[in-house]
Amino acid sequence: MSRKTKRYPVSSANSLWHIYKTVPFWKVMRNFIVIQLARYTPWLRLKNKLYRHGLGMKIGDETAIALMVMMDIMFPEKIQIGRNSIIGYNTTLLAHEYLIKEYRLGDIIIGDQVMIGANTTILPGVTIGDGAVISAGTLVHRDVEPYTFVGGNPMQVIKELPKE
Repeated sequence: MSRKTKRYPVSSANSLWHIYKTVPFWKVMRNFIVIQLARYTPWLRLKNKLYRHGLGMKIGDETAIALMVMMDIMFPEKIQIGRNSIIGYNTTLLAHEYLIKEYRLGDIIIGDQVMIGANTTILPGVTIGDGAVISAGTLVHRDVEPYTFVGGNPMQVIKELPKE
């Protein structure tokens, strides 16, 4: 199954060369400052407020985002995380991809009570269902069904989990 991204072709230099045609410079600067503050903030409530009010993200109650998590700097508003989920240390969530001949944008939707291990990368256009568990170091390049344990690179289903 392919990811749910919208494609934008470019005709001249690679798509990253056109970055400020796709997202305003001052938005990127503001997002960078807010994200860096949040990455180093050990207080979960303050961190969630920064994400919600500073970046326009949807973050559920009691969700814990670990230190050094890197949210998408250009389109953080395309990231939604459900309630009581954990995003592990140094995880990266990307809602954009800049490629040679196009760039792509896609929402990241993470359900309720999801556990994402450290050093995971989540690509744009991915939905992770409620109760899913993502092993540390996984490249999440496609949707993850609810109550499924996945891991690896390439990501593979390890086992189905009991519904609680």
